[in-house]
Formats: sequence, structure tokens, C-alpha cells
Amino acid sequence: MPVPWFLLSLALGRSPVVLSLERLVGPQDATHCSPGLSCRLWDSDILCLPGDIVPAPGPVLAPTHLQTELVLRCQKETDCDLCLRVAVHLAVHASLQAQVVLSFQAYPTARCVLLEVQVPAALVQFGQSVGSVVYDCFEAALGSEVRIWSYTQPRYEKELNHTQQLPDCRGLEVWNSIPSCWALPWLNVSADGDNVHLVLNVSEEQHFGLSLYWNQVQGPPKPRWHKNLTGPQIITLNHTDLVPCLCIQVWPLEPDSVRTNICPFREDPRAHQNLWQAARLRLLTLQSWLLDAPCSLPAEAALCWRAPGGDPCQPLVPPLSWENVTVDKVLEFPLLKGHPNLCVQVNSSEKLQLQECLWADSLGPLKDDVLLLETRGPQDNRSLCALEPSGCTSLPSKASTRAARLGEYLLQDLQSGQCLQLWDDDLGALWACPMDKYIHKRWALVWLACLLFAAALSLILLLKKDHAKAAARGRAALLLYSADDSGFERLVGALASALCQLPLRVAVDLWSRRELSAQGPVAWFHAQRRQTLQEGGVVVLLFSPGAVALCSEWLQDGVSGPGAHGPHDAFRASLSCVLPDFLQGRAPGSYVGACFDRLLHPDAVPALFRTVPVFTLPSQLPDFLGALQQPRAPRSGRLQERAEQVSRALQPALDSYFHPPGTPAPGRGVGPGAGPGAGDGT
Repeated sequence: MPVPWFLLSLALGRSPVVLSLERLVGPQDATHCSPGLSCRLWDSDILCLPGDIVPAPGPVLAPTHLQTELVLRCQKETDCDLCLRVAVHLAVHASLQAQVVLSFQAYPTARCVLLEVQVPAALVQFGQSVGSVVYDCFEAALGSEVRIWSYTQPRYEKELNHTQQLPDCRGLEVWNSIPSCWALPWLNVSADGDNVHLVLNVSEEQHFGLSLYWNQVQGPPKPRWHKNLTGPQIITLNHTDLVPCLCIQVWPLEPDSVRTNICPFREDPRAHQNLWQAARLRLLTLQSWLLDAPCSLPAEAALCWRAPGGDPCQPLVPPLSWENVTVDKVLEFPLLKGHPNLCVQVNSSEKLQLQECLWADSLGPLKDDVLLLETRGPQDNRSLCALEPSGCTSLPSKASTRAARLGEYLLQDLQSGQCLQLWDDDLGALWACPMDKYIHKRWALVWLACLLFAAALSLILLLKKDHAKAAARGRAALLLYSADDSGFERLVGALASALCQLPLRVAVDLWSRRELSAQGPVAWFHAQRRQTLQEGGVVVLLFSPGAVALCSEWLQDGVSGPGAHGPHDAFRASLSCVLPDFLQGRAPGSYVGACFDRLLHPDAVPALFRTVPVFTLPSQLPDFLGALQQPRAPRSGRLQERAEQVSRALQPALDSYFHPPGTPAPGRGVGPGAGPGAGDGT
């Protein structure tokens, strides 16, 4: 019977855990096998070249299971090395004409050995185990992680693999039998609030190396920090630096010293939280992306759709499915087009850990698009629904959601090719349909109505503001009088000053002599009258005997007669435009008349001017002040108070005019209709 071969490969990694160990005496490797089998170890190692899988010409002997055991290889009782025993279980799967190989591989070096195994014909049963072969033994570094592969040569089937964690000196009950453990630095890890302390308890003379690295499931470790130190040390790590794969390696700075490895943060909740905070999704192409993270982690990913407005991202499962994620391995989604609303969700232990909208950086911010899910059934049957926060709304639908209301338009856009197809297969498809144009159409009239309402409201507020402003400034009042004499002018000035204390803006020629001289009486009066009436003001005709005489002359002759009136007498000039207002009936509401008690009776005022109210002062001051208010202004409860205020301000001027010291006041009793006692010397 031909002799097949095995190759056993061991690769070193990191981590410990073991108890008391069997001792092997002697430095030589050896092999033995199950009863009935014959086996031998080749004298020298071979190249680790498994080759490609080739078709088996017939039944072959193949490895079916790997089993490992830690032992000690000792030269003396206290001079031992850690060693790994490997047992390979065999079965007949094909012709025994092939060689069967075992391979050992250890990081950072590789070693392959060849075992020869012969199976008697009596033991050959197809598919049944025929026994095992044991190899003693593969020496490995303390604290290592050993990886083992087993395959045939030629290789007819996929190789077996196995990983074995080796202890460091602290995990062995027989550490005092291993010389390399005697001078090993002892390392402890302690926590202090947010910080972690690495405490190395060694003698002050001892020199040692310390390295921090990220242990990787695939590939070599990633160094993070290395330093040579002396004596006892306490090294502080910030809690944000902790990740589950952060490991510590420490060794004496001596030739061929044993390195101790410890990974104390594998189960630390803070380390796992930091790992996810450091993880990043990176878009490579339209369809490919990868997960960057310091350590390997169990995770699965799926696409989700995120709409504007802060609603949660909705997983697209189904129609798509969750995919297992491997750190730093390129993954692909079967997308036809990218979209800024497409995001990637990464879950671990059924908890969302990471979400990023990878396409937003290149395609811009989120869009107000609706995602349509098309489901295809047998006989070309298909159904459509629109993805919304409340679920997927069938189209067409009578629901009250936004997509349902616009369902007819969305279907038209889909048929006309205005929607973007993101994914397609035999079971369905995904489409992104824009919504902004419908939003614009729907809200255009609303915006127009709002704008019109805002404009009307602004106009009303402006009018109210102008009205309030005018009310605050007071109504304009133009005071016209005949300058009978200087005493009467002082009386008019006192009345005008008293009216200014009220919300009235009084214009009188006494206070505008410079403008009156520059413009002339006619031009000045016309300008003042036009401005007063345009602002909704009132013209006050203050009648005196001289004014009555001038009015009578105008009514009889149509022109003013000569008189001894001064150059600033605007009353004469004002009659040219005052009379047309009265003759054409425009005076009511814009004019009022007034005269002083004891100076002129109201009946003496020409009938034409009595078409507007004529008040005697100060006896009818409340009514007079009421007539000077704005036409629609409410009657103020303070009107009587204001009338008393004007009366008090006017009284000294009245007393001075009607009771002057010495001779009677000039002009008293001049003209028709003088009051009682006027001109009679009593």
C-alpha cells in the first residue's frame, strides 16, 4: 500500500490560558500513530507550499480533525520549553496512492514538517476514520497565539485549520521549570477613574522593553507605542485610548528573552464603546465601501433611506438584506446610482452602532425625494409603495399621507422616466422621485395669499401708524384773524399759545412774520391752507369787529376796501380763497368760527360764515375744543379739563384786553354789533 504524507503548519499569534503540563524528555521531534497504522517523521523540514486543489484520481487519505495539547520539552527538571503537541485524525476519502502532508507555521517565522503515514488495506473503509497521527512537538513562544493548518500533498480538499492560545509565565503552574520565566517583568493593570495604569514590578537594575499594539485577527499586529525602560514603572493610559484589541508586550532586554503578551481590555465596555467611536465608513466607488476600525468586530450592514426633517433612517430590508461586515474588507451594494439620501447602517448585537450617508459628500445635501419600492411577482405582477415615516404607502391609495395625495403624479413621473432608478433585480427595484416641484405647485397659491395678506396687513398697520402718528402730533389748526389793534393781536397770541398745549399744531401769522414777508400774505395763506386741509386739519376763523367789516365789504363789492391794516394782515388776503369754500359748500368739517365774549355777538357774523359752527370764548371752550379734534376721534373724558386749562391760560390776556389800566382799550366798540357796554363809556 502506498504511503501518504501530512503537512502540519503552526502560526504564532497572541494570548494565554493553560494549567499543569506533561513533560517530554529530549530535544528531538517525534511522531506516533494509532494502533494498526505506521508513520514516520521526515528528517528535515520542507517548504510550506500547499499548492492549488486538484481533482482526486480515486480514494485518498485526508485529515478530518485537528487536536492540540500543550506539553513541556525538558532537558533537565528545571530547564524546559513550552511545546505544542498536534494530533491529526485521518479518514479515507480516496486512493491511498497520494502523499498526505502536515504543515506547521508560526508568526513571525514559518516551519513545515512532513509526516509519512501508511494505512493497511484491512483498515480502509470509505468515509470512515482510520485513526490518527501525533506529532511531538512544536516549540512556541510563551503568550503566543498559534495557528495550525493541515492539508494533503497534492491538495485534494480544503485544508483544516485550528488556533491555539498559549499561556505566558503567569498562566503556568510550572513557570519555575522554565528559565525564561525567572527574570520576566511582572505586569499588572489597574484602573484609576478615567485612567488606566500599567504597573511593572521589576528590580531597579533590570532593563526591559514595553510595546503597545493592536492585535489583528488577520495579518500582523499594528504597533502603537514602543519604549525601552529601566526599573519599576507606572505607565498611564487615557481611557479613550482603550480598544478591545489593545495588547501589551513586555520582555527583558536580554538575548532570546521570552516576551509576555497580555490583552486585558477584550471585555472592557469602555473599550468597546471607544472602538465604535473610532470606526468610520469610507466610500471607495459608487458601489464599494469599507469599515475602518482599530480592531475586528462582529457587525452587519444594510442600506437605509433618510428623508429630510429629522426622521429616523429607514432600513431597506427587505428588499435588500443585511450583509456581514469585516473590518478593512471592501464590501459592495448592488446599486445602479448613488443618492444623498442613501445611508449605511452598521449593527452589532442587534444594536445600531454606526450610520453614515456616504453619498452625501459627493452628491450634496438630503433631497426632498420619495423612495418608491417596486415588488415583482409571478406573471409580471408588480406593486408599488412609497416609503414614508409611517411605513410603505401603497400607490395608488386613499390614505391621508403626503405620498398618497400625490400618488397619481408620482406614478406619472415613474412612467415618464423622471424618477431615478437606484437598484434593480428580479424581485424588485428602488426609485427616487423628486417632490420639490409638487411642493412648489401646491404652495404657490398659499404663498401668494400669504403675501397679499401680509401686504394688506402692512398697509393697515401703516395707515394706523400714520393715524397714530398724526394723533400723537395733534391735528393741524390754521388760525385766521383780523389784526384790529395790538391788544387784539396779543389776545390772539395767548389763544394760539394755549391751544398749542393741547394735541394741536397751530399755525398763525404772528409766528411766521419772516415767511409772510418773504412770500407775501396771499401766497403764505394759500400754502398754509392747502397743507392744513391735506393733513385733515381745520381752519379757525376768529371773528372780531374788524373781521366782520372786511367780510361785509367782500360780500358787497367782491374786493377789499382800503383800510389802515398793516402789511402782515393775512385775513384780508385769505378771503379770496376762504369765500369760495363757503360759497361752494366745502367749508363744513374743515372750518370753524369763534369770537370772544363781550367783544362780538355770534349773530353779528355774516350768515354765510354761520354755515359752520361759531363758538364764543371762553364760555363755549369745551365745544370749541371738541370741534378741533379729529373728525372720528372719540370724545375725550379730559375735554372739560383741557377747556379749563385753556381758559386759565387765556384769562390774563382777556383781563388785560377788557380792563386795561388808564384809558379804554383802543378799538373797543368799533364796527357793528359790538357787545354790551362796548363804546358806551360805562
